[in-house]
Amino acid sequence: MPMIDIYAPAGLIADVHSLAQRAAAAVKDVEQVPDIPMFRANTAAFVHELPAAALSDVDGSSDHVRVQVLTNAGALDRDKQLAVVSALTDLVAEAAGDPSWRERTWVLLTEAPEGGWGLWGHAHTNAEIVGAARAEIASLRGES
Repeated sequence: MPMIDIYAPAGLIADVHSLAQRAAAAVKDVEQVPDIPMFRANTAAFVHELPAAALSDVDGSSDHVRVQVLTNAGALDRDKQLAVVSALTDLVAEAAGDPSWRERTWVLLTEAPEGGWGLWGHAHTNAEIVGAARAEIASLRGES
């Protein structure tokens, strides 16, 4: 259940809520987790708008976007990593209304350590998350 943080210069993105929703959906889809309430409610993106003075490259330019995706360990194999980076880069450029933002968007992929995925007030292991998902799927199917 990924968490996505998008850091962008203030005013770059006209509809930050749409970008957040679309980024969460894109990562959930690439992960290929079941489309169940547990994953829909716990895959989220946060758009952080920063004043231009709060970010800079070596030359003093503030025209960059940083996206960080936190997933549970092993959720993204290499093909999924490539797909997530491409999808999020495209979404940022589209939300900015300028394809050149593809060249100025950095995507970082980070895995939470085993036992470090906190949901519902508890630090879950990957096995616990999988078990909770299987239980929810069984419940949705009416199984005991």
